[in-house]
Amino acid sequence: MFIFAGLGNPGRKYEWTRHNVGFLCIDYVSLLYNIPVRKLKFKALIGEGTIEGEKVLLVKPQTYMNNSGESIKEIVDYYGLSTDRLVVIYDDIDLDLGTIRIRPRGSAGTHNGMRSILYHLESEDFPRIRIGIGKPESGQDLVSFVLGRLNDEEQEIMAETIKRAGMAVREIIVSGVEAAMSRYNGKINK
Repeated sequence: MFIFAGLGNPGRKYEWTRHNVGFLCIDYVSLLYNIPVRKLKFKALIGEGTIEGEKVLLVKPQTYMNNSGESIKEIVDYYGLSTDRLVVIYDDIDLDLGTIRIRPRGSAGTHNGMRSILYHLESEDFPRIRIGIGKPESGQDLVSFVLGRLNDEEQEIMAETIKRAGMAVREIIVSGVEAAMSRYNGKINK
């Protein structure tokens, strides 16, 4: 079994914001594999299904970004899974818009949602799919940038990036993290 957790903030006012690309990726995978993510459990919206014959749990924590680790910890403990079966999908300001960076482990960097997960799991040994949202313009407040909505051009780039991240989810299940890294790491060519 794999757990794929996309990070974001619940509520309409956060839809299509840069900080919610993890949720958007889970929504895409949910549609692609017909796994509805509607059940509220573990402080998250979850959906159970299969991808390529492997049982998966799609997760969108509802704790708000900075407390994502509370939900993720409950899920990992409940299912008794090793952390290498948890894949966290989230936005990254340190990557250019449209860039995907898959890694088998690592630090939280500047991401508060990831800091919460590392704190609660007491481990950084789990795969992640980082989705680049770019940096704020000079003088722009970081919070308003990440909580700001993507403009039309950015939405188009992000839609393509999310499709690639969704394909990476399948690749991780079928061939492993290393194969997904070599196939999907990088920026989309537009």
